[in-house]
Amino acid sequence: MPKPTKGPRLGGGPAHERLLLANLAAALFTHKSIKTTETKAKRLRPVAERLITFAKRGDLHARRRVLGVIGDKSVVHTLFTEIAPLVADREGGYTRVTKVGNRKGDNAPMAVIELVLEPVTKKSTPVAKSKKAAAAPAEEAPVEEVAEAETPAEDAVEAPVEAPAEDAAAASEAPAETEAPADEAAADEKSE
Repeated sequence: MPKPTKGPRLGGGPAHERLLLANLAAALFTHKSIKTTETKAKRLRPVAERLITFAKRGDLHARRRVLGVIGDKSVVHTLFTEIAPLVADREGGYTRVTKVGNRKGDNAPMAVIELVLEPVTKKSTPVAKSKKAAAAPAEEAPVEEVAEAETPAEDAVEAPVEAPAEDAAAASEAPAETEAPADEAAADEKSE
């Protein structure tokens, strides 16, 4: 657990602060989002992120370390089986603190702390961008060639369109031949 800060503690003493943060972390892992004071949310963030890092490791020692902080086995099970796989590809920043205004009764600044469970999108590095910029002038020439090559491609597109039409005409002739004897039989019945 991170070292307590200097100055007044959240609950009164260091032991009470550890219990308070452990209970807040358990509530966060259970509900995925909780509303609390800004101070508690800011103090909870490093504790929760450290516990999630242990959960990502997933071994027995990590599970026992988390059980040392959070005593509830069902919450630890939820952390290891549900939350850890969702943040497996994230390299940190598992929580988000959003300020939501002041509490009505005592005007305390409130915040919502929530787990960030969205998938990570890969950002391109500046080196990759510079390589793309260097490759862009080289790609201009093939673009012109593609524009010139489109006219033969249009003819190629029309040829397969005509082929299915011929197949459809041939297919329509085949049922006509099978239907022709039936039509001749109906014409024979009418003439009699």
